[in-house]
Amino acid sequence: MNENALAGIRRLFLDRYDDLKLRLSQRLGSADLADDAMQDTWLRLERTESIGIVRSPWSYLFRVALNVAEDRSRTERRQRISAIEIESLLELPDHSPTPEAVVLARSDLKAFQEIMAEMPERRREIFLAARIGNVPHQEIAGRLGVSRALVTKELRLALEHCLARRRQLKE
Repeated sequence: MNENALAGIRRLFLDRYDDLKLRLSQRLGSADLADDAMQDTWLRLERTESIGIVRSPWSYLFRVALNVAEDRSRTERRQRISAIEIESLLELPDHSPTPEAVVLARSDLKAFQEIMAEMPERRREIFLAARIGNVPHQEIAGRLGVSRALVTKELRLALEHCLARRRQLKE
């Protein structure tokens, strides 16, 4: 019985397509929206496997089309951005660095690279592993085959060197 009811609804949709579209256009106030809703209604009917007993097939079909149109309108409203939202997006502050900040950062990086190059290789390796790589002192000691105390000492010497050179460069 359910398959026969569904087949009847589909047949009614095809037979009275123009009447349904006209009524839907009048109800929605838009022929374009009605046209889209009609296409989506047919797709919904095609995907449906069965329906219960339908006492008024025409009313049922019209209600399905209205529901489809409402779903479509609701989705479009969610996707649309209001004029106020667009205005607020246009007023977002620009957090990108200024050209001056870029030049200063590059200068600082170059100075840091020069300071690093002045250090002995092992000291530089310990400093970079501990401060940049956040590697524990014990692990650094194991990698280099030295004591943890030596890692601590080298790290202290590296920091002192960096601070002293930075002060010199600022003067």
